Amino acid sequence: MSRMSQVAGRGSRVKGRGSRVAGHGLRAGVRRLAYGVLVVALGLPVALHAQQRVRARDLGVAPGRLTPGPNNAITDVPGVRVGQVTRMVGDSIRTGVTAIVPHGGNTFFSRVPAAIVVGNGFGKLLGVTQVQELGELETPILLTCTLCVWRAADAMVDYLLHQPGMERVRSINPVVGETNDGSLNDIRERPIRAEDVVKALTSADTGKVQEGSVGAGTGTIAFGWKGGIGTSSRLVDPARDGAAASRPYSVGVLVQSNFGGAFTVMGVPMWKELRRTPPPAGRRNAADGSIMIVVATDAPVSDRNLRRMASRALMGLGRTGGYGSNGSGDYVIAFSTAESVRRTGEGPIRQVSDLDNDAMSSLFEAVAEATEEAIYNSLFMATTVESRGGRAEAVPLDQVRAALKRHGIGAP
Repeated sequence: MSRMSQVAGRGSRVKGRGSRVAGHGLRAGVRRLAYGVLVVALGLPVALHAQQRVRARDLGVAPGRLTPGPNNAITDVPGVRVGQVTRMVGDSIRTGVTAIVPHGGNTFFSRVPAAIVVGNGFGKLLGVTQVQELGELETPILLTCTLCVWRAADAMVDYLLHQPGMERVRSINPVVGETNDGSLNDIRERPIRAEDVVKALTSADTGKVQEGSVGAGTGTIAFGWKGGIGTSSRLVDPARDGAAASRPYSVGVLVQSNFGGAFTVMGVPMWKELRRTPPPAGRRNAADGSIMIVVATDAPVSDRNLRRMASRALMGLGRTGGYGSNGSGDYVIAFSTAESVRRTGEGPIRQVSDLDNDAMSSLFEAVAEATEEAIYNSLFMATTVESRGGRAEAVPLDQVRAALKRHGIGAP
């Protein structure tokens, strides 16, 4: 998390009911912080330690050839918004909700084409079959913890059904993804509440996206280090593939990293280079865990070609050292916000203007690059988190810098 949104750490302990969070002067409870993030901090000391964290590009880690958008985030895709709620309660709850909203309208009546690709299906992705069958999203996407999926879905459905114009709706397909944060989070408590989901949805905004130990990434672990939320984007010149457009297309990726493998950065084997003093809060198999990857674009792409784009995210995942172990749930959800491919229900025949297959290659490249960088950001921005379940150390950035320098990579 950024220093603006730290709620705990040295000198920042929550001292009990009605107490104030030292160093920030905020009462314990829910507060709106930077970039649309809401944090709950209650009870015993919250073990989220203040650390100076930077994004991948600040370390000279800039995968690929394409240029990022202004925020280097999924919100560089026009209209896409992200909202997050972080729940850290006592010494046991370390979880949250991250909401990805495709556009500013009603997604049920203005549906976006979408596709889902499963790298390894050890997970609980709710709503997958209807998206695969119809090739469209009719709700925002929620990310949360494994045993919170159904509570999050129920809360989103209830919220959406009470929106204006939804009075006659009798079926809705909530899409909710997850990773298992049970090493740091008391997951059996199923601690996500309806108000957390509503706040994530209503606080969703464009602009910068908070990364690291926040939202659905609060309690996640990746490669044995503290994982979390990460994002990145790329701009694509349609002319590279022979298409004509008035401006570049945007491709944005957001990840919830909670997986394992052989951590690698730009080809540098960090699994060899990094030293760890305390043992991590672990899993039975260190390679197990999961990752949710959300891909957004404003390029006019059909659900068929969105499926092809989604599959390229797995290539970006592989570059970081993930390989989809038996116990890993690796899912990619991709959607397009382009008006020309929206599904609005205006009659039985639709006229669609979408990209030809030959115009897709640069978009594929953008997805792979942005996924790789989003995963790096999720780790480099994450802060150390501990609970009664254990402790997950943040990746030591000084060691990362040194390792990159030895291999001729890094910021000057």
